[in-house]
Amino acid sequence: MTTSSPIQGPIIGVTGGIGSGKSSVARLFGELGIQWVDADDVSREIVRPGETALAEIIAHFGESIVTAQGELDRAALRERIFAAPEERQWLERCTHPRIRERIVQHLAAMTSPYRLLVSPLLFESGQDSLVSRTLVVDVSQDIQLARTLSRDGVSEAQVRAILAAQLPRETRLAKADDVIDNDGSQAHLREQVAAMDAYYRSLSAPHTPFQDTPHV
Repeated sequence: MTTSSPIQGPIIGVTGGIGSGKSSVARLFGELGIQWVDADDVSREIVRPGETALAEIIAHFGESIVTAQGELDRAALRERIFAAPEERQWLERCTHPRIRERIVQHLAAMTSPYRLLVSPLLFESGQDSLVSRTLVVDVSQDIQLARTLSRDGVSEAQVRAILAAQLPRETRLAKADDVIDNDGSQAHLREQVAAMDAYYRSLSAPHTPFQDTPHV
C-alpha cells in the first residue's frame, strides 16, 4: 500500500476486530521503542466537552446522550447507533474527518523509526490511505466475543452488532500486508511482535522498499 500522508517515515496501520488485542500488540511495540496513536483514543479526544464534534452530536441526538457532568455517554450513544444504521452513518460523517485530522497531528509529532496507527476501522474509515503497510491482529470470533464480554461490560447482542458492523474476518485478512495471530500465548504474541519490529526497522532504512514480509 502506498501512503498519501505528508508525514515523513513509515506508518504501519494496525487493525483487527473488536477484542482481537490491537492495544496489547501496540504496547508490545511500545516496549521496543515504537510510538503509536490509537484511533479509539482520538475518537474520545474529539468529543470532549468544548469540542465542536460534541456540540454537533448533542444537537443531533439530544441531551439524553450526555452525562450529568456534560460528557458524552458513550454507552447510550452506542445503543442508539447500533440500533439504527443510518444514525451510525451520520455519526461517522461527523467524527471521521475530525479523527483523521487529529491522527495526522499526533503522527507528525512522533520520532520513532516507524510509527503505528492503531484503528479498528482502518479500512472502513479510509485511514489505510495514511499508512505504508497494514498489520492485522487476527483471532477467532469466539475469542473476540469472550474477550469483549469480559472486558467491556456490554451485552452479547451489542458485541454481535459491533462485529456485524466491522469488516468480515476474511475480508480484513485479504486486505492485510502482514498478520499477527493472537489466538495463542502471550509469549508467542511477543515473539511475533519482535519479528515484525525487526522487519519494519529494516524497511525504515533509506531506499528500502516495503515488500516481502517475514513468516512469523
